[in-house]
Amino acid sequence: MTNSNQVPLVAMDNISIAFGGIKAVDDVSIDLYPGEVVGLLGHNGAGKSTLIKILSGAYQKQGGEIRINGQPVTINNPRDAKALGIETIYQTLALADNVDAAANLFLGRELRTAWGTLDDAAMEAACREVMGRLNPNFKRFKDPVRALSGGQRQSVAIARALYFNARILIMDEPTAALGPEETAQVSQLIQNLKQQGIGIFLISHDIHDVFDLSDRVSVMKNGQLVGTAPVNAVTKDDVLGMIILGKCPVAATAGPGALVEESA
Repeated sequence: MTNSNQVPLVAMDNISIAFGGIKAVDDVSIDLYPGEVVGLLGHNGAGKSTLIKILSGAYQKQGGEIRINGQPVTINNPRDAKALGIETIYQTLALADNVDAAANLFLGRELRTAWGTLDDAAMEAACREVMGRLNPNFKRFKDPVRALSGGQRQSVAIARALYFNARILIMDEPTAALGPEETAQVSQLIQNLKQQGIGIFLISHDIHDVFDLSDRVSVMKNGQLVGTAPVNAVTKDDVLGMIILGKCPVAATAGPGALVEESA
């Protein structure tokens, strides 16, 4: 959980971007601490994906500041984000179905021997090492990833990010289309990541997912931040009120322009 004395892994302050004169993200501030999951909720078009794409380098902010470990940074493209330890795990996972976990781990960044051939042994050893930290139950190193379950495929995608030193993960709908058993696998993966001090932004439409997996929840509506609250201080009805009405409960930190619910 967050500690007020800690420096955030990520601080996005007063972030804004507009497309064709329409503010997709309007003066939004959000942060993320080591070993924390922040769930980002809102209807389609609320601005949550646009905000996160600014952090991942897909879009460039037009206003505001991003700080990583307290230091202001410039993120002009995904390469800049990766260099800062920011990785995105998309819903599609971007895996090559016809090859195994190690080949996916090093896709486009293959290890080679002194003779210039692929160093399959080194890549498999590295894959086993990182997967051992992430998902010790993973055993299917030789199978093409098309043969893996949804939870196992998530393991491969996350292992790739970890191997290349990610400290900040953006997870886009990580349990979409997964059954209960696979969802439990992903939940365990996230717990393992938190124990390693990795911070996670979790984008989801599923309020149950967010309550199960997150430490705090931030809600956006019409490009603005409604508010941020610890999940143990609000109810699902409170959060639905934030999503639908833009109404911020007392337990939450309100964003600019949010309707704040008065205490009884």
